[in-house]
Amino acid sequence: MDRWAKWLLERRFGAGPPQPDQAAGLSVIRDRVLDGARLEDGARLLDVGAGDGLIAFGAIERGAREVVFSDISDDLLEHARGLAASLGVLDRCAFVHASADDLSAFEESSFDAVTTRSVLIYVERKREALDEFHRVLRPGGRISLFEPINRFGARYRVEETFWGYALDDLQEVTAKVHAVYAALQPDTDPMLDFDERDLLELARDAGFLPIEVDLNAQLVRPPAVSWDLFVSIAGNPMIPSLAEAMNEALSLAEREQLTSRLRPLVEAGGGVSHSAVAYLTGARPTQ
Repeated sequence: MDRWAKWLLERRFGAGPPQPDQAAGLSVIRDRVLDGARLEDGARLLDVGAGDGLIAFGAIERGAREVVFSDISDDLLEHARGLAASLGVLDRCAFVHASADDLSAFEESSFDAVTTRSVLIYVERKREALDEFHRVLRPGGRISLFEPINRFGARYRVEETFWGYALDDLQEVTAKVHAVYAALQPDTDPMLDFDERDLLELARDAGFLPIEVDLNAQLVRPPAVSWDLFVSIAGNPMIPSLAEAMNEALSLAEREQLTSRLRPLVEAGGGVSHSAVAYLTGARPTQ
């Protein structure tokens, strides 16, 4: 499998299937994105970066006439095709290899709605992506986007804590692990180079009106989880799990030192999690 499929289908939740709270969180995202799309029976929807089909299959359940799964991962497109066949909805699905910033495979004004879930965080040319979303929508068609705002809390997680856990006495050790991630995803990375205000401005400049942005930012105690699960999760397709990063950056003695301090905090839920996500909806004006 390519990196996208391997992460989404195997590495996203670490050593095992999604936990109940993770599955519930995905359901909330699916429902809010589809609510924002305001699909009517018989609608034609383009799900950009469809992945495993969370949004797309939800649209079919809501009565969409046709849903186009677009993705840059052929492996994920084939996975979704297999799911569609098993669900008996293959005749209402199409599968197209396309990137968010180049939807030239689709004609202008050919969709009633465009959706994304955690897609623009990987797109360097976000302006071109919003322009493409606008182009392929019919007048009156809607975008409904969900994007994590990873800039929120990034400094806190790196400079003030280690992944939300206070380990002031191990700053030299934790800095080595942070350096692994910083080398792969610096502040200029597409995942970190925008916030909710940028999304609104990009949608405005593309021609959408009206536009609504709903930011949900949280500081919470993370749930207690097993150490094996915690270190096996890869936060996105571009980075290693914590276990892999520790093995790369630390000596055996340093790994044991970090584990002995961090593991009790993780298994007791002793940190603070900073997270933010944005939901954006907009319409292509009718005139």
